[in-house]
Amino acid sequence: MDLSWITGALGWIPLLPLIGFSVNILLGRKFKHGAVHAIAVASVAGSFLLSLAGFFYLRSLAPEARIVTQDLWQWMALGGHGLPTLDVHVAFTLDPLSSVMLLVVTGVGLLIHIYSIGYMHGDDGSWRFFAYLNLFSFAMLVLVLAENLLLMFVGWEGVGLCSYLLIGFWFTHLPNTTAGNKAFIVNRIGDFGFLIGMLLLFWGLSDAGAATLSFGGIREAVHLLQGKELLGLGLLNWIGICLFIGATGKSAQIPLYVWLPDAMAGPTPVSALIHAATMVTAGVYMMARLSSLYVLAPVALLVVATVGGLTALFSASIGLAQNDIKKVLAYSTVSQLGYMVLAIGTAAFSAGIFHLMTHAFFKACLFLGSGSVILSMHHEQDMRKMGGLAKVMPVTFATFLISTVAIAGIPPFAGFFSKDEILWKAFEAGGWYRFLWLLGLIGAILTAFYMFRLVAMTFLGTNRADKHTREHLKEQPLVVTAPLMVLALLATVGGFVGVPHALGGSNNFHAWLAPVIAERPAEAMQHAALPTLVAPAVAQEPEHAGADDAHGQAGEQTMPVEPGHRQQGDAEELESVHEEAAAAAESMYGDHEAHAATEHAGEHGGGHSEPVNPMEYVLMAVSVLLAALSGLSALYIYTKRPELPARAAARFATLYRLLLNKYFVDEFYQRTVINGVLRLMKSFATFDRVIVDGIVNGMAWLTRGASVFSGWVDKTFVDGLVNGAAAVCKDAGAGLRRLQNGRIQNYAYVVITGVLVLVIAGVLIGIPR
Repeated sequence: MDLSWITGALGWIPLLPLIGFSVNILLGRKFKHGAVHAIAVASVAGSFLLSLAGFFYLRSLAPEARIVTQDLWQWMALGGHGLPTLDVHVAFTLDPLSSVMLLVVTGVGLLIHIYSIGYMHGDDGSWRFFAYLNLFSFAMLVLVLAENLLLMFVGWEGVGLCSYLLIGFWFTHLPNTTAGNKAFIVNRIGDFGFLIGMLLLFWGLSDAGAATLSFGGIREAVHLLQGKELLGLGLLNWIGICLFIGATGKSAQIPLYVWLPDAMAGPTPVSALIHAATMVTAGVYMMARLSSLYVLAPVALLVVATVGGLTALFSASIGLAQNDIKKVLAYSTVSQLGYMVLAIGTAAFSAGIFHLMTHAFFKACLFLGSGSVILSMHHEQDMRKMGGLAKVMPVTFATFLISTVAIAGIPPFAGFFSKDEILWKAFEAGGWYRFLWLLGLIGAILTAFYMFRLVAMTFLGTNRADKHTREHLKEQPLVVTAPLMVLALLATVGGFVGVPHALGGSNNFHAWLAPVIAERPAEAMQHAALPTLVAPAVAQEPEHAGADDAHGQAGEQTMPVEPGHRQQGDAEELESVHEEAAAAAESMYGDHEAHAATEHAGEHGGGHSEPVNPMEYVLMAVSVLLAALSGLSALYIYTKRPELPARAAARFATLYRLLLNKYFVDEFYQRTVINGVLRLMKSFATFDRVIVDGIVNGMAWLTRGASVFSGWVDKTFVDGLVNGAAAVCKDAGAGLRRLQNGRIQNYAYVVITGVLVLVIAGVLIGIPR
């Protein structure tokens, strides 16, 4: 079947949910519920089918040709006249990485839309809810398909807005609106870092003569930034750290994770959509998309890995003591995101995306399963009031148990393959990363414990609800349970697309992502190599390092490849084995990434695989064994010895109080950051009121006083002088007017008087002769 038509239809993938949103938000209030549901579900289903067509079309192409771009229109053209030029287009790119994300977003999103029909039944605002779900899907699809960093930021902000709308969906309840505000504000903090990173990247590339924000352009030109420093640190490290700050917001990492647990205030389908298919995956996806930048930023990678490892353990420990079923799953999400970020930090980008995908399957199933439980329990979320639900909700229990086993990392379920690969990559990297591996291992043990604790408290034992609730417990209808069954199936088989070489697989998932993902060799991680890296297959003598560095800075740097998937031998042998793949890769990506594509083509295309390190088997067995023991311990304790948790809480009261109250991080933020900001704002307000307003008001009073004085002077003196002259003239005129009265005798009197005056004057002064 010819699927080439998809190259001209990429814009319809995000457009269909946008149309669904527009129709429902404008007319949904007037529609019947069935029509609203049909519009919302059909729009996402259409996007899923188009994404599926795109995936199969890419499969039909050669690996080096699996990048398809649809340029819709020019968005902006800036610069010129001596300034760096920036030409930004609204364009969408379909490649192996975006195709995986498209299937996750639209596939899992479709199941959540279908589930929402049952969950939101009877809610008068469901038309608005489904409109927001469609808008959320649109924003995430724009983020995934974006051809450039600026368009990605549009989708990035869009999912932030939608999270605010959906978390606070039941806005008549104050805690819901507070949670929505918290999510929105915390993410704005991270977004500021994203913006700074994007501006630094553009500034650096502009200064290097390659001004661009397109991902293809960044991939080809990012090596030009090697050697550039800012405040004593490499510019690429600064860019990577700033972009990671943005990711800590969206992907809920320390210290900006606090919004995600509070996001449980929204309807449960929202929790599933945010935690599994959309928003929280955005940060991980963004860093994987910029893998060519991060492999050249070792300090940034170290920061990313450290934060990811700490987050994985930190959040897993909090999950041990939570009693709200959705809060347990929320901290589980934060912890699992920590594993994805740890993978990014070890430059195992494919492993991070692999865990992103498998996590979407089992975490969506877990959240939707919790929603089914909450509906049956009449919206009760406290696990201490549950129990014994396995008998009355067999489908929900079975799907929930499968997903629990998957997240615990028990083979052969999906979570085992992706989580253990991340742990192995961290261990293989050596040095500080071994410590992060240990954190991840402990986090995995705790994950198995708190998840099986959740299963035991919710589904096993006897029900602890009130009599009315017990009498009305029942399994949910097919519209709710069908998505659970599909997701449980994916959580079971989804990991087989990435079976590692150690287990006899060919790691098809990594082969699929190979053309667009840059990986960093383990040797570089172990020895903290300089940013100029080369594939380990090309042996480098110490005395030639300087020449190689210069060669890399000239734009011919070789892209590193992922540890554990490398060819052995010298450069000539490598070139002869993969000559054809190298030529194709070079034509697609340029010299900068040709070697990476060649390496991946060899490792998955019939070349001689590197022998498996026996330690990988050992660590895999240790991880599985400890996780299994941890899960079984939780089941035993909470079903056979339910009094033990209370005893442990009493004996370790301080630790239990710390875990129950989430290490008091929210309280710490409230007393320091929030109250500090409020005090600062009050200081600014006082300064504004006393100083700024005082100056303005003082000037106003001064101006007013001057105007009053000027008015008095004008009225008293100026107007007095004018009015006085006028009065004199008026009075004189009035006096003279009495002389002109028309009486002849008066005129004769005046003439005679005048003659007499003249005669008298003449006599007195003398009349000249």
